[in-house]
Amino acid sequence: MSFDEDDRVVLSDEHSEFDGQEGRITQVMETMFGDATYTVSFEDGQETGVPESDLSPADATDDE
Repeated sequence: MSFDEDDRVVLSDEHSEFDGQEGRITQVMETMFGDATYTVSFEDGQETGVPESDLSPADATDDE
């Protein structure tokens, strides 16, 4: 699954201080190998160079 800017995602990276937190994709970058990496903004900062495998879609229940 690929993500687009403004998508809400949850980061799963045990080495990140934002592990398990929900954030918003602010930038999508393509590597020279054709893979996408993402910049994700959180309430307390941001994480750059996040691979797609470390992201999952956030629940869309907040809007209901």
